[in-house]
Amino acid sequence: MVKIVVPVSGGKDSQACLKLASQQYPKEDILGLFCDTQWEHPATYRHVENIGNIYGVQIVTITGGSVIDKVLKYSRFPLGGSRFCTDELKIRETKLFLKEYSKTYKNVHVWYGMRSDESPEREKRYRHLADESLYFPHEVLKKYPKYLGKSGVRFKLPILEWSSKEVFEFLNGEQNPLYSQGFDRVGCFPCLASGDKWKHKAFEHDDFGKEQYQKVIWMESQTGRSAFGSKSGKKKHEENKSNGCAICSI
Repeated sequence: MVKIVVPVSGGKDSQACLKLASQQYPKEDILGLFCDTQWEHPATYRHVENIGNIYGVQIVTITGGSVIDKVLKYSRFPLGGSRFCTDELKIRETKLFLKEYSKTYKNVHVWYGMRSDESPEREKRYRHLADESLYFPHEVLKKYPKYLGKSGVRFKLPILEWSSKEVFEFLNGEQNPLYSQGFDRVGCFPCLASGDKWKHKAFEHDDFGKEQYQKVIWMESQTGRSAFGSKSGKKKHEENKSNGCAICSI
């Protein structure tokens, strides 16, 4: 018996994997795995619950703490090449979950929503992989230990060659509503390792974004580090604060 585990983030690619699995396997053999960073938009939490109902599969939520915890732990914000939040709140927690899950189920296939056209770096990383093949976890992501493969865990990248357009067409309007509100990527709101443009867009988006901005200002005061990396991003940030933090006035 094969068990399918789909790590879901609330984003379109992981959702496409969950939908594909629901079309190919019995619902009781599929499990959605949501790693809660405690930094997601309320719409994303609702969406994750909703897709479980849409596709008739169970979604389990696990957490290893919060983004705020990790920023304070390392006294800095995550960067593009050093995403400790991803490492400790998603990859680490997924490893621990799969270690225990594979003790009960000896044939576990983990469907990941990576796509080659997301970035040149991902195209280079996955160019030797095929979307219909199964791989040892460490062959896909080096941060996964070899013992998972020995436990019967295999990774699959079923939408590796899909374009963003194809993903949206496949979901047919079932995707996270944040996409229709102008966000190209959803999950953490905002991703603190993303570009400053997207951070400001999230902070200005709604009341929740304003609350997130207040938390960022507080984390900056605790770490002595800025959440913004570009000159323009820092300039806008300083202007907002010097104007009485108008962006976070609720």
